[in-house]
Amino acid sequence: MKKSASPPSLTTLNKHVSAPALLDRVRRSFEKIPDPRRYGQQFSLPDVLMSGLAIFGLKYPSLLKFDEQRHEERIRANLKSLYQVEQAPCDTQLRAVLDQVDPVELRAPFIQIHQHLHRQRFLEGFRYLGGFLVSIDGTGHFASSSIHCPHCCERHYRNGRIGYYHQLLAAVLVHPDQKQVLPLFPEAITHQDGACKNDCELNASKRLLKALREAFPHRPLRVVEDGLFANGPHIKLLKELNIEYIISVKPDGQEALFAEINRRLCRGEYEEFEARDADGVLRGYRWFNGLPLNQSHPDLSVNVLDYWEVREDEELNFSWITDLHLTRNNVELMAKGGRSRWHIENQTFNTLKNQNYELEHNFGHGQQYLATVLALLMMLAFLIDQVQEYGCAFFQEARRSFHSRTSLWIKIKGLFTEFFIESWEALWRAIVYGHGGGFLQPNLT
Repeated sequence: MKKSASPPSLTTLNKHVSAPALLDRVRRSFEKIPDPRRYGQQFSLPDVLMSGLAIFGLKYPSLLKFDEQRHEERIRANLKSLYQVEQAPCDTQLRAVLDQVDPVELRAPFIQIHQHLHRQRFLEGFRYLGGFLVSIDGTGHFASSSIHCPHCCERHYRNGRIGYYHQLLAAVLVHPDQKQVLPLFPEAITHQDGACKNDCELNASKRLLKALREAFPHRPLRVVEDGLFANGPHIKLLKELNIEYIISVKPDGQEALFAEINRRLCRGEYEEFEARDADGVLRGYRWFNGLPLNQSHPDLSVNVLDYWEVREDEELNFSWITDLHLTRNNVELMAKGGRSRWHIENQTFNTLKNQNYELEHNFGHGQQYLATVLALLMMLAFLIDQVQEYGCAFFQEARRSFHSRTSLWIKIKGLFTEFFIESWEALWRAIVYGHGGGFLQPNLT
């Protein structure tokens, strides 16, 4: 049954943040990637990449499930009208081609989308403390006790067994007051990065930060990171790249820094205040400017904010170091910015693992780059979804029609597999306003 009235904002798809606009930019980026194949090509590289993107955009649970349907007339027609795919490969061919694509080449569509959004001022709602907060953290996306490649990280057990796994160091634009996050291109954590988690993330972060600054040379960036990154070499790299920071610190990880804090406390060399909000929560802020980071880098000066929160049933405490000079006017904003680091866990990794993207599912491993390329295509599909949820009125209205994102994904995939769809606008209108059905009429020939 159709709804009686049309929401006034739903006139036509926004030409900047709608699915067709974003996918068109992605397709044009894919067309510039050198084809790594050296033999006859039945499928174009852009078609293969867009097919992979469609799998994650439509939330297929596996490449095989996509392969089972790709020959159906409706699927072929909808892949062309919605994803610009002329001819989709089978799962074996898709794996073989994507395994040869250097993951570095897949940075381009992320960059193109972000640059376009910035030019159109769609990122202004993410501006915070004079720039853009970038939360950085690592996550796994493949693990096996037998399947491995030269890029796999290894975990050695006491019984002699070796576990193989792949990880990504992700970077996402966050804002304390925004529900959405906007992923930037992630960096693969590989075997060369070290034998322990800390070494792996730190080494991968060097490549990621340099690549981000190269991609966005004039963008004011401020990273929000956990205590692993509160070290001299990392902070010096940030300074070299003109990237500001808010980094979590704890006493058991930065003993010298907290010893200096205690000395300043004893001498009364600090500022602080407390305030109780309308919900009865007591929030406190204590800050120090110009502290030496540690004994190894006494010349590296940082500013420290200690924040506490007292509720009826719990007390929370957080501390951060930053290059932002702290004052009574900015410590509340700084604390909110520091706590927004968790958006990469809650709004990013949790969504990718539990809301039908299936980040931890083994979509394929390959001999070279397949596992990483598939993870990047998944992150790209997530970026497209998040941009639409943030700025596309059609997507927003469709999202409001369902209790959860997963229910919306089920609806989209159901329409995709059962109806011929001429455009994204037709798809959204069918979801928002309802659509006519028909009696099932099996083919008898």
